[in-house]
Amino acid sequence: KWFDYSLKEIKNEYSSSPPVRLFIMGDNVWRDEQEFPLARTQYTKYFLHSVKGANGVKGDGVLSQTPPGAEPPDRFDYDPNNPVPTIGGRLCCGQALPPGPADQRANESRSDVLVFSTPPLMQDVEVTGFISLELYASTSAVDTDFTALLVDVDQSGYARFLTDGIVRARYRESTERASESVAGKVYKYTIDLWATGNVFKVGHHIRLYVSSSNFPRFNRNLNTGEEILAASRSVTAHQNIYHDAQYSSVLILPVIPKLAGQSK
Repeated sequence: KWFDYSLKEIKNEYSSSPPVRLFIMGDNVWRDEQEFPLARTQYTKYFLHSVKGANGVKGDGVLSQTPPGAEPPDRFDYDPNNPVPTIGGRLCCGQALPPGPADQRANESRSDVLVFSTPPLMQDVEVTGFISLELYASTSAVDTDFTALLVDVDQSGYARFLTDGIVRARYRESTERASESVAGKVYKYTIDLWATGNVFKVGHHIRLYVSSSNFPRFNRNLNTGEEILAASRSVTAHQNIYHDAQYSSVLILPVIPKLAGQSK
């Protein structure tokens, strides 16, 4: 019927129906919209916080709408010979590595995975649209990667994959040309996590993982600055993630307010 309307100009439901149809996870409903991103989107900042360290799920990493004050940076070591393994997600065509909304808990105990979570939600929060992470970080390497992954954690602890992204340090300003990366210098990295449509239900947690690998979904950065195909060695990178008054790392979520009369 869509081809009839698009190619044959037959006046059917596609000539008058809303141009966008979304499936909203959590509520598990289809919904028609007039545009995407949605005009009523409220881009909401969730700042990264920790005091003792956000390494692994037993750390004290927090997502909060309160800006940070004086907080120490989080630190972890990224060893290209021991990358964070990919678990499900936006994958295609392979049976050895199945795609989908897999439980990410197997990676939560790693010291090279920083975990930032909201407290249990007091009300439903719909996140529908494009997501980004503004990350302030430094590295001991001449080049490295930083990764981000967003999950929905229910009361049982199941950490359901929603979306992810990555940035390469030397291409932080442009994918067309490399920029110099000075070891130890703090840079701002914008990580594009693409888009999702999900309602985080009451009692759930919004959770963000920050690391430097997601393999084999993304090729490993060997941290040497060599071209990938010509690389002959690797080094461990010592990473610092900043979240203080000067360097406020923040997750930006497209929060959708409920419409008048909307039951869910």
